[in-house]
Amino acid sequence: MAKFVYKMQSLLNIKEKLEDQAKTAFGLAKAVLNEEEEKLAEFLRKKNLYIEQKRETMASISPNMSEGSSVRQQLISLNQLENAIKTMELRIAEQILVVRQAEKNVQLAQAKLENAMKERKIQEKLREHALEEFLKEMEAADQQEINELVTFRFGKAKEREN
Repeated sequence: MAKFVYKMQSLLNIKEKLEDQAKTAFGLAKAVLNEEEEKLAEFLRKKNLYIEQKRETMASISPNMSEGSSVRQQLISLNQLENAIKTMELRIAEQILVVRQAEKNVQLAQAKLENAMKERKIQEKLREHALEEFLKEMEAADQQEINELVTFRFGKAKEREN
């Protein structure tokens, strides 16, 4: 019996490898996005912590207190906390831009992956159609062989009768 050989098997293999590469690229882009989102969450957490520390420090300062080193120290601490909050706000703004870029990279990688999957599926469908065609040809050849065998036997039987 003849063996099925898909003429474009090497192209199908390439499409499968391209799909695997696209899956890997998508996974890496997703991991980068998750990492950048975690950084953003950490910056937000730090900012909220600084805001809470500032509230506590402001609550501990009473207007009746005399100008002692304790009040001065608390005012310096408030100033430092305010600077830390502003710094975190800048970092948050920058990190939001980084997260948006990472999201765009994920979307691009996803589109490439979807395209690679479509191309592989097209090649697989073409292979399936080629296999079906091959099987039909083999069945037709088998049927023709059976017909020839039946005709030969029928002809031999006729010769014997004569």
